[in-house]
Amino acid sequence: MEISDRLVDWYGTHKRDLPWRNSADPYIIWISEIILQQTRVAQGMSYFLHFTKRFPDVQSLANAHEDDVLKYWQGLGYYSRARNLHAAARQIIELYDGRFPTEYKEVLSLKGVGEYTASAIVSFVWNQPYPVVDGNVFRVLSRLFALGTPIDTSKGKKEYTELAASVMNPEKAGLHNQAIMEFGALQCVPQNPDCGVCPLQDKCAGFATGTPQSFPVKQNKTKTRNRYFHYLHILYEGKTWLNRRSGNDIWKGLYELPLIETEMPADFTRLQQTTAFRRLFGDAGKLSISIELSGIKHVLSHQILYASFYKIEIGNKAPALDSYLEIPDNNIGNYAVPRLVQLYLAEMLR
Repeated sequence: MEISDRLVDWYGTHKRDLPWRNSADPYIIWISEIILQQTRVAQGMSYFLHFTKRFPDVQSLANAHEDDVLKYWQGLGYYSRARNLHAAARQIIELYDGRFPTEYKEVLSLKGVGEYTASAIVSFVWNQPYPVVDGNVFRVLSRLFALGTPIDTSKGKKEYTELAASVMNPEKAGLHNQAIMEFGALQCVPQNPDCGVCPLQDKCAGFATGTPQSFPVKQNKTKTRNRYFHYLHILYEGKTWLNRRSGNDIWKGLYELPLIETEMPADFTRLQQTTAFRRLFGDAGKLSISIELSGIKHVLSHQILYASFYKIEIGNKAPALDSYLEIPDNNIGNYAVPRLVQLYLAEMLR
């Protein structure tokens, strides 16, 4: 347990003072872990405080409308996290009488909770001996043992989980898990780790190779695709129109301006020639058009969006708009929108 002891000693000196570390409430730990899954601590802090102030417990989250939950998540991205939180809160109400489950398998059964999150909750709150394996832990373990098994394979995930359990002191499971995660976040960082002051240097096989940054190994590179979005901010007699995204695409459940997506880049002249544009504005009368923003690049995990925003005042309310949500133009800020649309609206209000 020497590795675990050194990590815990290091953690006692270097750990950050974070609000969820001052709580033994599994609900609070759960919210923090879900937020931090795809979000840096610096960015996630304000969202955590904002979200837990509005939804301080399972009951308040379960009772909320999904639109309200998404609005408080706006800007964090990966919105399935918010929808899953909402669904899991309702699970807890229905299956556990509103009390957060204490057993690992029960926690794991909650919507959106994977092995890492379940391990974090039960070890942090109840010191149950389940190892956490996240990106930081992958990096620490891969360098410590100079592992060549790719982390993005089933074999790799199994191997790392077993290794994480082997180095963990089960009597201090929660403390160890927090320590190794913090160590990866602050000390054993992806680029230019300061190995000279590392308390595990003499144990680190990756350091001995002279190329610790070559670990961890990944088998597959993420493929990205380009998409071309054309947003239409349509105005008529103080009203505008929104669409609620559905299906299994990005931003499910969020609202956006009417959208035309093209397979290739298209300027406004080409956009006007599309069937979708003609359907929307064929009966809209005279159009007053201004290009507010164009060529905006928005990077997601597996996609790169290129977006343009057009402000269009119409002469008549076209029947095609009946399939959208009609709202007073000054109420648009009440709806949860993707970060990309939020940036446009902020620009409009400057």
